[in-house]
Amino acid sequence: MFFSIALLFSIIFLSACSLDSSSRGMSQEISITADEVPGELDKQTIISSITSSPSTEIDDIIEVNFPLVDTFSDNNESAEIYATTQFTLSELANVLEEATNPTEVSDEIDDQQIFIYPDAFLTLAPSVDDDKVLLIEVASETYVRNNYSPSFLQTYFAIRLLDDMFGSNWSRSKSSDSSGSGSTLRGNTTFRGGGFGFGK
Repeated sequence: MFFSIALLFSIIFLSACSLDSSSRGMSQEISITADEVPGELDKQTIISSITSSPSTEIDDIIEVNFPLVDTFSDNNESAEIYATTQFTLSELANVLEEATNPTEVSDEIDDQQIFIYPDAFLTLAPSVDDDKVLLIEVASETYVRNNYSPSFLQTYFAIRLLDDMFGSNWSRSKSSDSSGSGSTLRGNTTFRGGGFGFGK
């Protein structure tokens, strides 16, 4: 009897460990509270900076306006995680959609929303530990192709669109352990405020 119960718990544990973390959207599950977010610009300053930015590169726009709290790397490709307490998901989504001209914008599903730009994906999602913190992931297209699961992305975008971007056999060739394989550079909290080009 004891052996059977122990075996059952072992199976449950192994099944949980094998779940693809990309189903949650971010490259890794990020836990950060409002007290841990480095110093921020105020909301109106951020909005003005985004809407008046001369850059068309979403990674540059996000980098100069929000503090970096995490970086994940995989084969020279990266996903950078920024955080803010100044915006709700819908507020920042509206600003980005109007000001940065994404090529595709998903619906908000399961408290996440994804924007597609040339060569980059941007994901908005609240922190798992503090819903006052909004996380912003900017990942290269190659990083997304290698580390996001097809089942997750197909929740937000049509399979035809994804096939056009990644290749028609992408979803079939993805291995079940693709997500979360990159290395984390957690603790890199540099923040270049002051507008586009500051500090470069």
